[in-house]
Amino acid sequence: MRETTLHTDSITAIDATHEPLIQAPAPSTRHMILNMGPQHPSTHGVLRIVLELDGETILKAVPDIGFLHTGIEKNCEVKTWQQVVTLTDRVDYLSNLSNNLVYALSVEKLIGDIEIPSKAQWMRVMLAELQRLNSHLVWLGTHALDIGAMTMFFYCFREREDILRIFEMFSGQRMMTSYIRIGGLALEPPRGWQQAVGKFINAFPSKVDEYEELLNNNPIWKRRTQGVGFVPLEDLLDLGVTGPMIRAAGVKWDVRKDEPYSSYDQFEFEIPVHTENDVYARYRVRMEEMRQSARIIKQALEGMPEGAWQASAPKIVLPEREKMKTQMEALIYHFKIVTEGFRVPAGEVYQAVESPRGEIGYYVVSNGTSKPYRVFMRTPSFGNLQALAPLLEGRLLADSIASLGSMDFVLGDVDR
Repeated sequence: MRETTLHTDSITAIDATHEPLIQAPAPSTRHMILNMGPQHPSTHGVLRIVLELDGETILKAVPDIGFLHTGIEKNCEVKTWQQVVTLTDRVDYLSNLSNNLVYALSVEKLIGDIEIPSKAQWMRVMLAELQRLNSHLVWLGTHALDIGAMTMFFYCFREREDILRIFEMFSGQRMMTSYIRIGGLALEPPRGWQQAVGKFINAFPSKVDEYEELLNNNPIWKRRTQGVGFVPLEDLLDLGVTGPMIRAAGVKWDVRKDEPYSSYDQFEFEIPVHTENDVYARYRVRMEEMRQSARIIKQALEGMPEGAWQASAPKIVLPEREKMKTQMEALIYHFKIVTEGFRVPAGEVYQAVESPRGEIGYYVVSNGTSKPYRVFMRTPSFGNLQALAPLLEGRLLADSIASLGSMDFVLGDVDR
């Protein structure tokens, strides 16, 4: 009768003659396939990552996207030009004004003979930078929470709430504002906006000091972030990575400086750059970006031009409500724009802006009708997510959350 014993170290059954009955894989080939997400709270959206592990080392990481697909690009083709603005809000729900802005600039470039007043241009810059602060605060709070720093989450959302109140003051909405429109702004800036923005922006730099005092030299934070999530610069460039990720790798590229739009060339600000190319460097870049955004907002507040807040283009821009109620011509224009939309000359254009996550570009095609023929969105989250595999592979599973969070992607920005 044959006897077997089970050696737990090799998980191999051995008979009395010491011949293996069931040969288990060698330890070096025992890999585990682990599904991270799509419900995992630290994937920051419905992203599934299929991880192949050798012990605690990640051998392979494959992102599985598409769980949040909305078909926004296709929906643009059945909306009038102005109606598309509400769809752009939902591409990146943490940076809706950046998407409003790039779309408005694209269509205005197609129209060609429309002049946007200086006040509207400066207001767009100010609101886009407030949106950058809003996005970076959400990133910092949730990223710190992922790593274990709970206090930061409450501090960041405290300031974010002030920004959302400002957005609500301007547009009536906290998040999906649709405030930047083709031809200018959706509504006249409200009374008292200067006081509200001034109160916030004068206090904000001291809040950033508070964040840095908690984290910059925190030994736990530094051990969890320094030297973690390194990707060779050549790989980042090959994959088309933009935004804070590429600037943390030493590349000084920012659309606001290199291809100025919407009067950014009239503002003084610096582009933060680091060379360490790790999670800590990406954190430092975004912290310094918040300081520069505050600097831009303060300049816009102090030097805001007087004048109109929308273009003088009655066939494109809705008339003021008072004129619509008292002037027949204005009523006709209002009726035609709302019911039929307006026609945009045939052509195609590409426009890029710098969103909180990187370069966002819209390729817009018109066939001369009142609806876009094609709207293609080159979103930074989709491009940056391509770096996920080189970011994680060869690293420890324990470092995956910190590396993942340092990318700051939004799944709505990926699954269009």
